[in-house]
Amino acid sequence: MFSDKSTSYIDIANLVELHVTEKSNKETTIETLKWVHILISNAKRNFLGNYHKIKGKYLQLYLNEFVYKLNRRYFGEKLFDRLIVASIMKP
Repeated sequence: MFSDKSTSYIDIANLVELHVTEKSNKETTIETLKWVHILISNAKRNFLGNYHKIKGKYLQLYLNEFVYKLNRRYFGEKLFDRLIVASIMKP
């Protein structure tokens, strides 16, 4: 897990395998956080385009849907094969 050097992460090292911290400055914001800013702006644009009234109660569901679509955007023609494999695998 990558995070900033905030003191609010109490005992997070016990919960994750690897915890890398990096203090934010102008250079790291431009290099490291560039894609974070792009993803946040894409999510906001997606929400405003698809849903006209978002309730806080369902915000996590909207975010889950966005991440689901984001993770599967490059599957393309392999999507059906992955679906078959996922359906026959034991949990």
